[in-house]
Amino acid sequence: MRTKTDICGIGAVTAYGWGRESLWEGLASGVPCAQFTESFGETPDLPGWVAHIAEGGRSRDGSLHARALLAAAREAIEDAGARGWSPGRRVGVIAGGVREDLRSWDRLTEMGDQLMYRREFIGMMPSTPIASLMSEFGFHGPSVTLSAMCATGSAATLTAKMWLDAGMADDVVVLTTDLSATRPVVRNFVHCGVAITDVPPLEACRPFQEGTLGFTFSEAAVAVVLTQRKTDAYATVLGGAMTHEAHNAMALDPDPTTAITAVTEGLENANVSASDIRYVNAHGTGTKLCHRTESQILETVFPGSTRIYSIKPLTGHSQSSSALTEIAASCLAAQHDLIPAPKPVADGHPQLLEGPTRPESGLTVKTSIGMGGYVTSVVLDTA
Repeated sequence: MRTKTDICGIGAVTAYGWGRESLWEGLASGVPCAQFTESFGETPDLPGWVAHIAEGGRSRDGSLHARALLAAAREAIEDAGARGWSPGRRVGVIAGGVREDLRSWDRLTEMGDQLMYRREFIGMMPSTPIASLMSEFGFHGPSVTLSAMCATGSAATLTAKMWLDAGMADDVVVLTTDLSATRPVVRNFVHCGVAITDVPPLEACRPFQEGTLGFTFSEAAVAVVLTQRKTDAYATVLGGAMTHEAHNAMALDPDPTTAITAVTEGLENANVSASDIRYVNAHGTGTKLCHRTESQILETVFPGSTRIYSIKPLTGHSQSSSALTEIAASCLAAQHDLIPAPKPVADGHPQLLEGPTRPESGLTVKTSIGMGGYVTSVVLDTA
């Protein structure tokens, strides 16, 4: 029999600032975190909209990527401790990402035959910040790196729950980090027709509204602590599901059956019904394909009373960190008694939230869709 799995600690480094309170204050303000940044337009001499993490953290942690990752993890662990959590004998770590420390790899490439200092080179390895985290806190549970593209945070959260349910770990720190908003990466996503840099975020990214163009590219490092022991928890992870469309390396399947299955099986896994779901915290990238698929999920699975929203017009799309950012946002929304849904700027789906909303009783389903066909759902009880 499965035991209740709670989220009891949150840490975040986003383009809103260093710390979960900066994330919440940014969301509550309703102002996007992206900035009009030099060299991120269509050509290097033009500015464009992008959301970067600012410099910060402990210099001895290494690169900005490592500093952000470790800062988010430390904050989540400290937050969990303040909420009554104490580490068990086997604390596991699941680190999610896609491209890891891209800026450092670019620097290595630029150096050619010149050798880096060994400390800097070893610091580029994805295992190094995780090894530092495990060593700093004396964690000896299982540890893996996981990637499901933009669904990474949800997949990592469900994997952590499976570890806990199976008795493989006593607690799990889940963290996702994506600092890949370099000009070449952003430009190629623009070329693929999904990222938008020449239109302000609220105009470009209109999930479930007319005239939507796509998403603003962003960065984030987010961490949560999951446990099955009693704490002053933010939320309970009731269950969820993971599927794969097996259709195309980029485009979503026009037939939404597999995506719908990820949600219906998630409800079944969580032992809840569709009528129990009050909110869908959507992947909501603002692309037309995502709009179509998640609208079909909403209309096929849920009753008309279920409301949908996406925070990507505010946070941007931080790729492999997006799902965990949005899970953290659901937790913080419950704590502050406010769902920070962006105010629509155009005609939209009748079930779309019309801006910041006081939450009503009911559960939340977090949907995530990763490039290449990954589809996940996570059922959260934030009451």
